[in-house]
Amino acid sequence: MNRIVSDTLKIFMITLVAGLLLGAVYMITKEPIRKADENAKQEAYKAVFEDAKTFEATKFDEKEARKLLDKNSYQDDTINEVVEAKDGSGALLGYVLTITSTAGYGGDIQFSIGIKMDGTLNGYSILSISETAGLGMKAKEEKFSSQFKNKNVTRLEVTKTGAKSDEEIDAISGATITSKAMTYGIDSGLCYFQNKLAAEGGAQ
Repeated sequence: MNRIVSDTLKIFMITLVAGLLLGAVYMITKEPIRKADENAKQEAYKAVFEDAKTFEATKFDEKEARKLLDKNSYQDDTINEVVEAKDGSGALLGYVLTITSTAGYGGDIQFSIGIKMDGTLNGYSILSISETAGLGMKAKEEKFSSQFKNKNVTRLEVTKTGAKSDEEIDAISGATITSKAMTYGIDSGLCYFQNKLAAEGGAQ
């Protein structure tokens, strides 16, 4: 009986010490991780809005955004964050939206897009992606991403036969799923901008 009590106490002490150590490690690494994530976001913002001097958080209603995207058939996409891109005088230049697509071949893809007040898409910057090397990972390459720069359209479509209009995006060879995840994810951001942000920004 005494041995059972002793073993139980030992296990309890080991569990307690392990828990305390894990808690200490979490507290030590929490702030550096938060800062690293914030720096990555700031770099992504700047990549899609080079003219902006500051980026300010907006009052963003996730439920309202979800309802709007569902209504327009963007169930695979979620808008995570919206920030205002401003110049040195504080004038609003446009918005940066952070979006997550669940339609990737290898899992979720999260990226930021920049949209000017006239609806022009500046392009995108990927925050996280785990697509197939040599195929879907080419979404990070200039050959594919450059197709989205300076587009002023309502909606983009993926094509495998060569883009013939501003609305068309050439798919990555062998990675149509990734191409569609990126393109339609960006479309969801354009949809939110056109239906929500454009009117609000124009009223300022």
